[in-house]
Amino acid sequence: MIQFSKKDKEKVLNAIKEGNIDAADISFPNLIDTIMLKMKNIGVLAKLTKSFAEKRRDNSSIPLDIILSLAITAKMKLKTSLTDVAFAVTDSELLSELGWNIWDNDRDLEKGLLEEGTMRNMINKYEANEIIESYNEYVQNIVMPELKILPQIHILDCTKIKVNLNNSNYENSEVISYEGESTRGYKLATLRGLMDDAGIIEEIAFSSIKPHDMELSRDILLKSKALKEGDILINDRGFISRSVTNTLKTNKKVDTYIPAKKNMMIYEQAVSIAKLEDKWHPHPNKKRKTQEIQLVKHLGSSWISENPEEDVDLIACVVHDTKDDEYYVFMTTDVEKTAKQIINIYEIRPEIEEDYRQIKDFWKLEDFKSTKYNFIVFHIIMTLIGYTYFQLYKNMEAGMKFSKKSLPVVLKNYKEQKPKSVIIYTGQYFAIFTFIEFIQLYAGCSEEVRTLLEPTLALV
Repeated sequence: MIQFSKKDKEKVLNAIKEGNIDAADISFPNLIDTIMLKMKNIGVLAKLTKSFAEKRRDNSSIPLDIILSLAITAKMKLKTSLTDVAFAVTDSELLSELGWNIWDNDRDLEKGLLEEGTMRNMINKYEANEIIESYNEYVQNIVMPELKILPQIHILDCTKIKVNLNNSNYENSEVISYEGESTRGYKLATLRGLMDDAGIIEEIAFSSIKPHDMELSRDILLKSKALKEGDILINDRGFISRSVTNTLKTNKKVDTYIPAKKNMMIYEQAVSIAKLEDKWHPHPNKKRKTQEIQLVKHLGSSWISENPEEDVDLIACVVHDTKDDEYYVFMTTDVEKTAKQIINIYEIRPEIEEDYRQIKDFWKLEDFKSTKYNFIVFHIIMTLIGYTYFQLYKNMEAGMKFSKKSLPVVLKNYKEQKPKSVIIYTGQYFAIFTFIEFIQLYAGCSEEVRTLLEPTLALV
């Protein structure tokens, strides 16, 4: 029988003295639980349910914030199956702070403590769009205000989420031709805000793989509360839109940085003027030794919308690669910037590509255990929250030593300093004991109770 237990050391001690022990286990401290504990201590973990509404009517004895915390922890530990969720937290300090635990001495532990059907029934109560909106609300209305995170530079991009081409059971998936091959899947748009030493995924949109990047991201561009007056938005060529650029500058007072395509008039004009003026300077990135840059102003009339009177002015940094004699144009509505400033800002953009690489390669973002759309979205959202927690932790004093490092690299070299603890369950309660406390407890018990504790003592 599954037992939901509350922490109460006094009741457990009294039960032990009477020889009433239902189960015992060893706590294994680890970095992931340490990160989750930090999120609990700073107040963002307990507020999950302010964004993720409780929709269960039955079988709701386990609080929703506990289930979500378990699900996020499982994703951070790269456990993608729903049966892994109840095994997620193993650190006694985190269990102690949360004040709860789940155990079952009747089931085979390898099958999991929480029935997969319990998780499936819960997830089925949510529409995919509700889960996505809950993520956006949680990050923007809770996490960022709670931690006073106000990014001024944002990066918008999309990535393809691929699934088995031959499995048409993936709900809402579609097939496109990509790089000469048929590809089935979905598309994820993310708005990334820069923090001191990391980034936070402020808002997302998700759909089938077919929509154009701009169409999928249009609401983020025009409606996101994360984009504020005076902010900078970095895009790639998939987001070229004169009308959206105008709106961002005029209505939201947000400056856009975006590369021009070679078939655009503004590209031809910028390169032509740069060649004519011939005022080149070395590229500020020392790795780009063969490249030189130049500022070109007043390019607004070279990129015309359907309503030219609404077109805002543009300037550009023209980059000349002398090795291949190639030109690149990076335009912006931030008309007070120098060529060096423009290119330095745009070169931040690969950070979002690193996000995608990590969450796909290391965080198993595409490892779906179900073909149902809302289950796929739930997996993605729990993974992204876990990734956000890791980024937040790296931006704090406790995690600064992990700055610029991916989770697998950190875990490989991580050495836990905290000692193991013992968790003892009795009835509806559990208690956590340090190794010394457990030894003292063992020594003070009757022979009958010692016999009950010996299997646990052998594990310590």
